[in-house]
Amino acid sequence: SVGSHLVDGLVLDSGADSFATRSDAVSDLARELGLGDRIVRPSPAGSWVALPDGPRPSQSTGVLGIPGDLSEPGLAQTLGRFGLWRARADLKRPASIGADARTLGELVRKRMGSAVLERMVAPFTLGVHSAHPDALDPDMVAPGLREALRREGSLSRAAASLRRAAPAGSNVAGLRGGMNTLAEALVADLKKRRVKLVLGYDVIAVDRDPRRPGWMVLQRQPEVGDKSAIARGELLVMASDGPTAVRLLGAQSREIAGFQPGLGPRIALATLVVDRPELDRAPRGTGILVAPDVPDVHAKALTHVSAKWDWVREALPPGRHVLRLSYGRVDSSGRTASRELELADDQLLTLAMRDASHLLGVELPHECLVDGDVVRWEQAMARPSAGHAEKVAAFRRALEQVGGVAAVGSWLSGTGLVAVVADTRREVARVLAEHGIAAAQDPAG
Repeated sequence: SVGSHLVDGLVLDSGADSFATRSDAVSDLARELGLGDRIVRPSPAGSWVALPDGPRPSQSTGVLGIPGDLSEPGLAQTLGRFGLWRARADLKRPASIGADARTLGELVRKRMGSAVLERMVAPFTLGVHSAHPDALDPDMVAPGLREALRREGSLSRAAASLRRAAPAGSNVAGLRGGMNTLAEALVADLKKRRVKLVLGYDVIAVDRDPRRPGWMVLQRQPEVGDKSAIARGELLVMASDGPTAVRLLGAQSREIAGFQPGLGPRIALATLVVDRPELDRAPRGTGILVAPDVPDVHAKALTHVSAKWDWVREALPPGRHVLRLSYGRVDSSGRTASRELELADDQLLTLAMRDASHLLGVELPHECLVDGDVVRWEQAMARPSAGHAEKVAAFRRALEQVGGVAAVGSWLSGTGLVAVVADTRREVARVLAEHGIAAAQDPAG
């Protein structure tokens, strides 16, 4: 999700703060919206991973925490001698081993063993996808990884090939001013195209329009005496969370009604603005991912925002820093396993200060806190469990039978702006072509 909030007078991202550069989907959209000159790369300092026996610099040669170079310095310290030996067995095993794995965890465990899984891959997926590798479909979170495994003959070489295929430089980028500026630019573009934006309404139902071809949308405005209205259109694009989309479209098809998407994780982001010059040296680079068994830490990840993005650092007085900690893990069964999400905002900020002190190795007394804010997201992230890709394909086949409708969002495309943007373009182009409308009308708008 993309959003913004005001903390210590700064407009900061309250959701995604970057996008993957494995494709040009987001950067192309940004350029179309006039934001090309705002695309920036993060600091090259790199990230760290917190393990039960101490913090380690993250490996920089693979994807999803899967090492692409098993001779990389520091790997033996991260995995231990036996763990490294087991990981290197991947180079000699037939490519068929693990190729049919249903989850990312099963794939990594069969190819490289438990040490790589728990000490490298799990911290990454828990921090980025809020889920353990055993709960993730490899085809959704790492498109092309299986194909690369068959082609390269090992998981390590497969991960390295995916990393090399990305554009030169960092594997992520952002926008000066934050990713929230992308949403603002999209709204401005819609207004320029004379698109009518209706705000403050809840959608109660959608159905075929009995008077003419197309759809009608029944809306309710709770703030104004529960006032209702009907909107009509030839085509319908359902951009919502999964349960809402299925509830609204289920009356059109038994197959659609039977599609029950898994509930996404609940997430809380605690942003801290602190006066602490000791953080000027960025002791953990741009941030740190946290293994699930690290004692005395409840956060799953910390981003040192002012160390990651120059535009944030330049907006702050000397010695002031912005930190963002993420809470809300999902266990291997898909259940949210984070009791700290029940804390009130002020309590979560206190916990975040303690977690940040532990993760950064710098004591952060309460008096150094200048400002803070907590943003909570419900159903904001997909939970692409095993078999997710097949379920999505079946759901969309049912949509095509209904006709004149597309459904988009991370619950279908997978997590990340690259996946969402690329998938949305394809689906909108499909439904336009279905009705003989030229895709050149720019589905991005």
